[in-house]
Amino acid sequence: MSKETETNPSPAPFSQPPRVLIAIPVLNNHETLRGIAERALATGLPVLVVNDGSTDGSADTLEGLPIQRIDFRENQGKGAAILAAGAWAKERGFTHVITLDADGQHDPAEALKFLPRIQEKPWAILIGCRDMRTGRAPGSSRFGRHFSNFWLHVATGVRVPDSQSGFRAYPVESLTRIPYQSKRYDFEIEVLVRSIWAGLGVDSVEISVAYPAERVSHFDKVRDNARISRMYTRSVLRALTPWPHKILFHTPVSADSISLRHPIRAIRILLLERTTPREIAFACTLGVFIATLPIFGFHSPLIIFFATLLRLNRVIAFNVQHLCMPPVVPVLCIQAGHFMRTGRFLTQLNTQTLWHEALYRLWEWVLGSLVLAPVLAILVGLMAYLLARFYQHLLARARQGAGKGSA
Repeated sequence: MSKETETNPSPAPFSQPPRVLIAIPVLNNHETLRGIAERALATGLPVLVVNDGSTDGSADTLEGLPIQRIDFRENQGKGAAILAAGAWAKERGFTHVITLDADGQHDPAEALKFLPRIQEKPWAILIGCRDMRTGRAPGSSRFGRHFSNFWLHVATGVRVPDSQSGFRAYPVESLTRIPYQSKRYDFEIEVLVRSIWAGLGVDSVEISVAYPAERVSHFDKVRDNARISRMYTRSVLRALTPWPHKILFHTPVSADSISLRHPIRAIRILLLERTTPREIAFACTLGVFIATLPIFGFHSPLIIFFATLLRLNRVIAFNVQHLCMPPVVPVLCIQAGHFMRTGRFLTQLNTQTLWHEALYRLWEWVLGSLVLAPVLAILVGLMAYLLARFYQHLLARARQGAGKGSA
């Protein structure tokens, strides 16, 4: 049975301390690998090295160390190495895999920083957020991080401070139950996108970073950046479609997803995330205004663009557009436009009025939308504001009641 079609129950709760493995993908890091492996072993955690087809004898430097190894005969890519580590860990009962690079930019001792967070959030991918104020971080890395963070937010609605860091803690299930297409550096972005869509959370841990002068990097600035851009394009296009993502993990994170099917719960989530009623109302107003206009195929990109430009909540602006899906709103616009053009409503729907007079109907749609777009947008925004204010009042009373009860 494929991963796409199997029924996935909610993850079992962690009734015992998680079992954590350090995995180190390596490709031709002869000078640094042994030192990285020794410092990883000093944490007391088991260590697995995935030799991704090294040709410089990197694996030979590990002689005598109590580590586990997976050896690829040929280079398959960093993503393939991480997935192999996940499969290896699952077979042996590990619950989490901490990955770090073998080129010396990560301090293996900081893997211990992930352990308390794993206990708190076992169903989240934890990303080591690099402090780029130190460690001679190149400008290309700073730009790449901002670029990647922006598009990840567009594709998922989730803000991540460092989506390109390779120092991470993965729940093993995120590496073994979700289907992936990428096998190289673009995998580290795809795994975040698809894991968020599948219901897992993402959090961060502050780490240091160093960029040694002689650091060996296998990131190809042309091919790998092209792969990452292609992957983001696919992800954003998929995110713009109205079909919901398949939830594989029914965690507290996925339970708090924003959906118009549950408007009260959506508003509650937004308020708890410190989104004000005014911000909710403006996001709804923007989404409905653009969705009412007859700009076929451009509603979602324009909503995301203007929501980003105006610093509004993209998730609610994107979702509220579904209120304006055909046929109700387009028909209302055509009727309004027909009345503006002829002084009466369109009462006959036949081949003549819908096909032979199609250009008239299109013009009437445009005319009607210019009137109804601001009207509907203001009405929906006002309703969202009032509902948010009402629910904000209920939350405040509930907090007051809880405070009196604890006193």
